[in-house]
Amino acid sequence: MAVPKGKISKARGRSRRANWKLEQPAIVECSQCHQMKLAHRVCKHCGYYDGKQVVVIDEEKNA
Repeated sequence: MAVPKGKISKARGRSRRANWKLEQPAIVECSQCHQMKLAHRVCKHCGYYDGKQVVVIDEEKNA
């Protein structure tokens, strides 16, 4: 079984973990209905992606 050769100092271990950051999701405006949506995904409000209707959305669900 693999065992570490020696103790790693607190500074070295913590500096290695310092780059684990959260990023905000890429949110853009839908070109069809101008609602905010996740980039590169179908709009939940109108069902359009890349200028084409991909999913038919019921108006009752959005209201």
